[in-house]
Amino acid sequence: MKTLFAAYRVTDLDRSLGFYTALGYAVLGRVEGGDGTRLVILKFPDEPAASLELVHRPGAGPVDVGSGFDHLAIQVEKLAGTMATLTEAGLSPGPLQHPGGPHGPKTPGLTDPDGYRIELVEWPSGHPDGMTAADFD
Repeated sequence: MKTLFAAYRVTDLDRSLGFYTALGYAVLGRVEGGDGTRLVILKFPDEPAASLELVHRPGAGPVDVGSGFDHLAIQVEKLAGTMATLTEAGLSPGPLQHPGGPHGPKTPGLTDPDGYRIELVEWPSGHPDGMTAADFD
């Protein structure tokens, strides 16, 4: 088994799509439902398949991001350049943090239009892609 993608319910699909494309996602496909539901499937250009779905269900009531979801983590190669690009695109990354100490990952955060938190992660030089059991030894 493997995780395919996360799906977020969003209030305004166009506004959220603008945010996530500014973050670097590309549209992989769209699905229109008969009840007004619209889905947009996204991926980063270097990813082989979908990694995020935006779900707009106008009849489902307000979006509540405080009901258990914490954050989405996104790995970046060059954090300084990514933060500059995001700022130029009108997004507001938060302050740089070092949750693993000065030699660990660098992680600023940002928040999407519905309040979903996103954590950008730059691993230290030589760290493999992703988080593994070795990160907890």
